[in-house]
Amino acid sequence: MRCVAFMRNVNQGQRGHPSTADIVAGFADAGCPEVQMFQSNGTVVFDSDDPAEVVASAAEAIAARSGQERDILWIPLADLLAVVDAHGAAPDPRRHEFSLHGGGTVDPQSADAVRLTGLGSCSIVDAGPGWALVRNDIDGQGNATPVIERLTGTRASSRGLPTLLRLASRFGSR
Repeated sequence: MRCVAFMRNVNQGQRGHPSTADIVAGFADAGCPEVQMFQSNGTVVFDSDDPAEVVASAAEAIAARSGQERDILWIPLADLLAVVDAHGAAPDPRRHEFSLHGGGTVDPQSADAVRLTGLGSCSIVDAGPGWALVRNDIDGQGNATPVIERLTGTRASSRGLPTLLRLASRFGSR
């Protein structure tokens, strides 16, 4: 199965972050020698029959190689493409962030979600198992990760909808 991994808090090439070489080698150590990096934000496209195991092993290997521990979350590419198909034509894609998290499915109508998105000047547009699409009220703000982390009690990692559109364009041939 083809999957997409989001490493949390990665800016490749910057001091204090895992390097591209560390990430690629960490995935190779985890049994995925042919990953494809996308941009420099820790987005990795990989193939695996057991993506959860690969991601867990890759996180350990990357930490051992780089000295930098990072959470890695993943989603099947087909699921990510379905979100892009459903929301890619939004009139304001720069305001949208797609978050991966480990907390089940977020209910956008729950009292906590309404309260936290109100405080965060954003709204949850759509959600599924382990992911949420958030629309920020103000251009340039990135409120998805902290709001989703508070709602789920788990770590999250987000990418902007324009990034997903480029990813879908590059890897979306089914």
